[in-house]
Amino acid sequence: MRRYWRVLARRLQVWSAPARRAWRRSLQLRVVALTLVASSLLVGAFGWFIADRSAKILLSRAQDEVQISMRNKVAYAEQQLTVHPQARDPRLPKTFNDIVSQLADGDPSESGGSLVSIRAEDHPELPSVTSRNVATDELITGDLIHQVADEEKVARQIVTARVNDSTTKYLATGSPVPTSFGHVELYYMVPLTTEDSAANQIRTMVLATGIALVIMLGVIAGLVTRLVVTPVRVAARTAQRLSAGLLDQRMKVDGEDDLALLAASFNQMAANLQRQIVRLEELSRLQRRFTSDVSHELRTPLTTVRMAADLIFAERDEFDPAVARSAELLQAELDRFESLLTDLLEISRFDAGFAALDAEHTDLVPIVERVAERLAGLAERVGVAIELRLPDEPVIAEVDPRRVERVLRNLVGNAVEHGEAKPVQVTLASDDAAVAITVRDHGIGLKPGEERLVFNRFWRADPSRARQTGGTGLGLSISAEDARLHGGWLEAWGAPGEGAQFRLTLPVRSGDRLLAAPLPLIPRDRTPAPAEAPVPESAESAEPKAEVV
Repeated sequence: MRRYWRVLARRLQVWSAPARRAWRRSLQLRVVALTLVASSLLVGAFGWFIADRSAKILLSRAQDEVQISMRNKVAYAEQQLTVHPQARDPRLPKTFNDIVSQLADGDPSESGGSLVSIRAEDHPELPSVTSRNVATDELITGDLIHQVADEEKVARQIVTARVNDSTTKYLATGSPVPTSFGHVELYYMVPLTTEDSAANQIRTMVLATGIALVIMLGVIAGLVTRLVVTPVRVAARTAQRLSAGLLDQRMKVDGEDDLALLAASFNQMAANLQRQIVRLEELSRLQRRFTSDVSHELRTPLTTVRMAADLIFAERDEFDPAVARSAELLQAELDRFESLLTDLLEISRFDAGFAALDAEHTDLVPIVERVAERLAGLAERVGVAIELRLPDEPVIAEVDPRRVERVLRNLVGNAVEHGEAKPVQVTLASDDAAVAITVRDHGIGLKPGEERLVFNRFWRADPSRARQTGGTGLGLSISAEDARLHGGWLEAWGAPGEGAQFRLTLPVRSGDRLLAAPLPLIPRDRTPAPAEAPVPESAESAEPKAEVV
């Protein structure tokens, strides 16, 4: 039963999805629906009150008429029975028949089906007499007989009984008639057909009026909300076009009301945004052009200075120690300056949108090994061991190998620089959709919030810190752009005193959308380890092997 219930619940969710989506997205639908519900409740309550009060008024009027008629009938019956001193009078049954006949013939409602009956419960030898040959067992109930015969009081009941093959509602009234030999009971039964018909007509009229009123209120609510929602929808569509780059889109202003004021204010805001965006685009274009032009123009004097510096550096052994040291410093700073120019040119290509991806099917394992081999000298100088955790089988992905190698060179180089003479782990893993490479160091780490700042241009965690590699401050920015160009992610994690870890995630097939990464961003040695479980031999053989370079 639980399974069937879950299946039914899922099907209901699927079937109701369009309605729920329309409810969430349409303000007009919500307003009209709430108006219909509220008006239905109010109109329903008011209609029920009107119909109930009308039925009670009709019934009260019928009861008053029956009460007046009942008094007259009791008085007549009492007058006719005074001539009989005792219940054994043989003329008494005929008097009962005469009384019933006279009361029935003189009753204007007799033709409508009213009945008159006289009984003597205290004198069983006297037969009961009814104006028509109709069974009154359902009309004159035991409770009514008890109140009239035993308690000797006037009582009335509303009884629904089947008379002459039709079910009819009757107002049955009983009253004791005093006589010289005790009392007899007179019953007057009036059908409430007219009152029920009038009450039903009133209910039908109230129902029809209520339905028409609710529909009219719904239509009015729809029209009113349409007047308000339509400009809002136009403003939303105009805002979407503005966000898509169509800065000349404006709303139509009609009239002088609040909605017209909203449209005018929106148009003024759009015009101001257009001016600001155009100005910022022009400034950005000029800045990109300035950076690109300066970088290109610096190439020529840099080449000349490089030639002179190379000549001086080659002859430094013939100079005195101070001049030789100056030649070495000049050579190092020229290398850094040239690297900075290269990075600036690359950044300008990203900003201008000219960067292109030369994707090809590439094995990433040799790329990681090549990066580690080229940085082995630097790692040895600073006392950092680079540990490679690579799978035995090739990891093929459709990437640009030059850009991937540049990203890994930046990540591993930064990890070596900030490694604090502790090992740096480089891990490679893949699945059917993505490839992930993590670079983990155990250095000073990152403060909270700095994992989002490390990819900003020229940002440094500690500007006063002595540099070993002479970086330009643009490496991680270029790496992030390279990752985005692949459709991948470049993310960072760090904690003070616990080191940092960078994760590069790329799709296996170029153009695919990434949903998950094969490796976690937070290192496993940082998170609490789960309870150990037996590892099958196949899983052990699938673990990447660690290699120290």
